[in-house]
Amino acid sequence: MNVTDRALGARHAAVKTRLNRKQITGFWAAWAGWTLDGMDSVIYALVLVPALKELLPLSGYAATAGNIGLAGSLMFALFLVGWGCSYIWGPLADRFGRIRMLAATTLCYAVFTGLAAVSHNVWELALFRFLAGVGVGGEWALAGTYVAEAWPEDRRRAGAGYLQTGYYAGFFIASGLNYTIGTLYGWRAMFLCGLLPVVVALYTLFKVPETNRWERVKKASDVTPERRQPLREIFSAPFRQRTIVNAVLVTVGILGLWGGSIYLPGAVIQLAERQGIASINAMKLASVATAVYSIGTILGCLALPFFAERYGRRLTLAGYYVLAAGFLAITFGWAFYLPSGLVPFIVLSFFVGFGGGNAAMYALWLPEQYPTSIRATAFAFSTSIGRFVAAGVSLGLGVAVNRAGTLGMPVAVTASVFIVGIVALRWAMETRGAPLPN
Repeated sequence: MNVTDRALGARHAAVKTRLNRKQITGFWAAWAGWTLDGMDSVIYALVLVPALKELLPLSGYAATAGNIGLAGSLMFALFLVGWGCSYIWGPLADRFGRIRMLAATTLCYAVFTGLAAVSHNVWELALFRFLAGVGVGGEWALAGTYVAEAWPEDRRRAGAGYLQTGYYAGFFIASGLNYTIGTLYGWRAMFLCGLLPVVVALYTLFKVPETNRWERVKKASDVTPERRQPLREIFSAPFRQRTIVNAVLVTVGILGLWGGSIYLPGAVIQLAERQGIASINAMKLASVATAVYSIGTILGCLALPFFAERYGRRLTLAGYYVLAAGFLAITFGWAFYLPSGLVPFIVLSFFVGFGGGNAAMYALWLPEQYPTSIRATAFAFSTSIGRFVAAGVSLGLGVAVNRAGTLGMPVAVTASVFIVGIVALRWAMETRGAPLPN
């Protein structure tokens, strides 16, 4: 091949397949659902203190700092248990289609987030958060599966990065809502904002077409019907090791950054009040910090597909783990204890967020390891099982914060979990350059 031929070949490789209207529409529906999912998840973190200050006395408990911390951790744990139960959406999506179940998950978390606005006590709020978690957890697996299958091979990796930005764009939206609506109208109005995804759910159900890959598998199964057991299949000989490793890696990602992202607003409020800043302004600063964190995470998600293609999935994820661990420990273990630590804390939260961009790897990597017939089940299992572990850690973290009387060091210690992820990567399946399996 001469120089001219090589140049033409390189130019051809650089030209990506043009997305058709179906792929664009489907992506934006999935992205919007995932964005509002992120908004829903962080709304509770932003309104935790005012909501529990009102509801704890109505439930027979004093609204002390210790009770608020413990009750908040219990509700976070219940939310995570609900997320863990969302595994069921995976097998349903493999059987009935990605779009129907994607719409159902969106509708589920939207309705129960909205109902949280009418809670009369902490028990009702806890129930609504649990049920919202069931819907929230399914969105990640189904949106990631849909984009992987719908987008062309040469663009789906970047699509995974674009998709993951939605969750943290939701953090940004929630921060803006809290800065305006939350500070003016209170925590109940914030939960009512969580009803917005109902529109996305209906649009997805009626306007977004099913993926061609799932349609082909569905037609083939109709011709030769057999009773499938997707959970058993993802633990069969060809997939067992990768399923276990994937579940460990996602669990590490959840544990390592859940405490940091969820306790971020509360930490900023404490830092602000320590420096004599009024409560209303402290809430606004918490929104600013969450927005800074979100921008960092969005940039981390966008950069990850490039690094994953250049250096491989395993090395890239290891690098993100190291970055996230280092800045999580510094932010909560050092900046939080500075006499005037508010500004350093907010600045460092950007880098904690960038390391949190490791979440984009799972949307990119997991679909590459399974065939279409069990892809959603494998994705849902890997992203859901860790939530049960995270629920226990969240509860333990709440107890630790309550006993230590501080958020900083207990949250900083959670950075150590990334060591487990780095070790587990030794057994992970490298798929750089491999096409999506049929």
